[in-house]
Amino acid sequence: MLERTLRKTHTEVTFILPADTPPGPVSVVGDFNDWQPGTHTLALRKDGKRAVTVKLPGENTYAFRYLAAGDYWFNDESAGDHDGPNSRLHT
Repeated sequence: MLERTLRKTHTEVTFILPADTPPGPVSVVGDFNDWQPGTHTLALRKDGKRAVTVKLPGENTYAFRYLAAGDYWFNDESAGDHDGPNSRLHT
């Protein structure tokens, strides 16, 4: 699931997943972080879900995916848009 918060100079996007699906650590990777695993790792929240917030500049479209333990790549179905194998995010 994605949550967007519009600010004057950027958009804060929070990437949210269930606490245990998939198991193990999960990173969100995309063209906004040069596809580097571990840069934006989801952390456990008080509500039992995992999340990470990324600050993205201006109006743009970004490609991203999630990377879980065991080299398991997957998309965010709530993104609503895809670019080949990647989810797409519009800010």
